[in-house]
Amino acid sequence: MSRRNWLLFVTVGLMWGIPYLFIRIAVREFSPASVVFARVIIGAAILVPISMKQGTFKSAFKGIKWIALYALFEMIGPWFLITKAETRIPSGLTGLLVATVPIWSTVFTAMHGDKSVWHAKRLFGILIGFIGIVALVGIESFSGSSPLWAIFFVLLSSVGYAYAVIMITRALPDVSGIAINAVAMSITALVYAPFAAIQWPRDSVSFSAIFAVVVLGVICTALAFIVFFALLNGIGAARGSLITYLNTAFAVMLGVFFLSEPFTLGIGIGLPMVLIGSYFASHKPQEI
Repeated sequence: MSRRNWLLFVTVGLMWGIPYLFIRIAVREFSPASVVFARVIIGAAILVPISMKQGTFKSAFKGIKWIALYALFEMIGPWFLITKAETRIPSGLTGLLVATVPIWSTVFTAMHGDKSVWHAKRLFGILIGFIGIVALVGIESFSGSSPLWAIFFVLLSSVGYAYAVIMITRALPDVSGIAINAVAMSITALVYAPFAAIQWPRDSVSFSAIFAVVVLGVICTALAFIVFFALLNGIGAARGSLITYLNTAFAVMLGVFFLSEPFTLGIGIGLPMVLIGSYFASHKPQEI
């Protein structure tokens, strides 16, 4: 990769590695629904004007039924489930569980007829990844440090992420990614608006909580997508998927250093297995 693409790669890795840290801070004073609403309304306020200036916003509405489905599995469901889960589990563990996305993506592509999934390296990756998930879930839940329902919420979100991307790229391959996400964020904002209105804090909120929500909306939601699509234009989707591993490293380290979260036995065992499994599972052979 060029120096510019390396810079974009690391930038996106950081932008998508820090949400779990700031979600953990935000949910101390905002409800999960309020965090999701604030995040998407800020993101939409930035991406909608950009897509309108690019002339792609209106064209995205031609595939509104697909974008609505994408919003459900990419934002409406996962962002609430992850935010709710982070009221009980560490941000680093959340980031690690989200790192299973390439494994679920591989499973979904196999269901769509991708025979390269049956290559030995990819099967090895799926096997190692699932062993890592089982070890991680088992150790964390039985130790009592992380409730099973919260772990399940994040894993379910990871499955949703994997399905959403595969579905939307097949359904709307020629529609701008920025426009798709601008519309999806607008839909998500409409869904969560009534819940946020009811649950919005009535008392004063600390600067740290407000700052966390703003960072989630501006950096982790809007700017991250803009930079990510710029990266994809330079290195392609296949290599761009490797950003997952960098995200996870940032998420775990930030949780440990800034929130004093424990580096648990489950993370110590599950982290390398999930990352290795995700790498091999998403590594598509050149010749099948």
